Amino acid sequence: TETTGPATLNHPTALVMGSVGQPLPGTSVRVTDDGEVFLRGPHIMRGYHRNQEATASVIDEHGWFHTGDVGEVDSKGFLTITGRKKELIVTAGGKNVAPAILEDKLRGHPLISQVVVIGDQRPFISALLTLDAEMLPGWLSTHGLSSMDVAEASHHPDVLAALQRAVDRTNSQVSRAESIRKFSIVSGDFTQENGLLTPSMKVKRERVLARYSDTIEEIYSGKSTEKK
Repeated sequence: TETTGPATLNHPTALVMGSVGQPLPGTSVRVTDDGEVFLRGPHIMRGYHRNQEATASVIDEHGWFHTGDVGEVDSKGFLTITGRKKELIVTAGGKNVAPAILEDKLRGHPLISQVVVIGDQRPFISALLTLDAEMLPGWLSTHGLSSMDVAEASHHPDVLAALQRAVDRTNSQVSRAESIRKFSIVSGDFTQENGLLTPSMKVKRERVLARYSDTIEEIYSGKSTEKK
């Protein structure tokens, strides 16, 4: 909303899949050393209504709007968004990891409903997964397995093997430091009703981390499924 409209565009004659395109005429894009995307142009808002303090926190003296997004610009000016700055994970080794990249890739698996990647100030990256109760019966039938509920599936070796393969495919697209070393399947799912999803279906990351803090501690104490 702060840009009042589009700032970049993929055109049929100038298209890079996975990117949000090149800047529209009049738009300037800058990526800072820490990866944050800045925008500037006539379409950027003048400021928040009667809130100079909030305005100053996102628009600097040079007119750059600090989007809070993390991204990168290629040699032809195509911008790719990789996550939100406030959600960046910094491992104990100092590696910056954008969880959205890993989460989006894993969430495409038919068995997986939700994913939360964790690892801030931890020695490695791990993940909490929930199983898709609606997709599970079809997946089991397709793979010649008998009917079972989500709780049973969470411990079935074939299900765990399938999830591990999904994790392996995701890891193959990132560096070793960014790869998911362990994962844990948590019971239930993330919903608005249990307070773990927003009305726009975004995961409330901090609430998930708080609710499953015991599971997270188990992951880092060596009790959960690990990628060898």
